[in-house]
Amino acid sequence: MKLTHFALVCLLTFVTAAFCAAQNAPQPATVDPNQSAQPPATGASQAPEQTLPPAKPSAGQAAQPADQTQGQGQDKDKDSPGAKGAANEQAGTSSGTSKDRLFFALPNFLTLENAGQAPPLTAGQKFKVVARGSFDPIQIVWYAALSGICQAENCEPGYGQGWAAYGKRYGAYAADGTIENFFVGAILPSVFRQDPRYFQSGHGSFFNRTEYAVSRIFVTRSDSGHSQFNASEILGAAIASGISTYSYHPRGDRTVGNTASVWGSQVGYDTITLVVKEFWPDIRRKLKKQPH
Repeated sequence: MKLTHFALVCLLTFVTAAFCAAQNAPQPATVDPNQSAQPPATGASQAPEQTLPPAKPSAGQAAQPADQTQGQGQDKDKDSPGAKGAANEQAGTSSGTSKDRLFFALPNFLTLENAGQAPPLTAGQKFKVVARGSFDPIQIVWYAALSGICQAENCEPGYGQGWAAYGKRYGAYAADGTIENFFVGAILPSVFRQDPRYFQSGHGSFFNRTEYAVSRIFVTRSDSGHSQFNASEILGAAIASGISTYSYHPRGDRTVGNTASVWGSQVGYDTITLVVKEFWPDIRRKLKKQPH
C-alpha cells in the first residue's frame, strides 16, 4: 500500500480531531443527583403534610402484585425508543464482539466500548468475526476506491493500464486485505492465544487516548487477560506482506525492500485505524446527539 493511500484514513483522523476538540471543553455545571433538592426559603412555616391511608381496592377489583406492576414498568422501558437504540448499539457484545461500523459503513466488529471484563474469544469465534468483516459487502466499495487511486497513480507499473489492469489491482488489494485480516485477527491470535479485539479507553485527554491507541499496535491482551507483546499484529502483517509480494504481485516488485515497505504501510494503516476506533464512539454520539 502506497503512502498516498493513507489520505483516505488521514481524512478520518482529521475529522476525529475536530470532534474531540469539543470533548475537552468545560462542561456546564449540573445538579448532583445524589443530593436532595432544598425547599425554597419562606417567611412562614409550612404546615406538615397530611398523609391519607391508601385507598382500598373495590370488591370487583383485585389488588395487583407489586412485582407485576414493576415488570410492566420495565417492559415499557424496554419498548422505549432510547432503550431500543441502546440495545442496537450494544448488540453482539454479549458474544464478545460488536455490530458497530466505522462511520456507519466500515466493519468495526472487533472493537468493544466499555467492555470491562469481557470473556475471551474462542478460536472459532475469532475466525468467524474476521470472516464476517473481511467479506462484508462494503469491502467491495473500499477495495474499488483503493484500486482506482492506484490505477490513477500507475503504482506497480507491472500491472499496466486499462480495465484488465484495474481488475488485477482490485484482486490484489482484496487479497492483501483479506490475508492480513486473517493472519492478524484470527490465525496468529489463535496460535499465540492473544485477543484480537480493540478495547476502547474512553477516558482521559485527547493525547492520552491517542497514545493508548497507538500503543495497542505493540501491546495487546492475552486470552487470559494479561498484557503482552502484540506478535499477532507485527508478525501477522509481515507474513501477509511476504505472501502478497512474492505470489500475485508483479515480478518487478518481488524484492525484500518492497516487502518491508508493504509491511510498514500495513502496520501504519492499522495504527491510524486504531486511533479512529478510539474516538469513533464519541463522534457517533455527537452525530446522533446522544449523551455520553
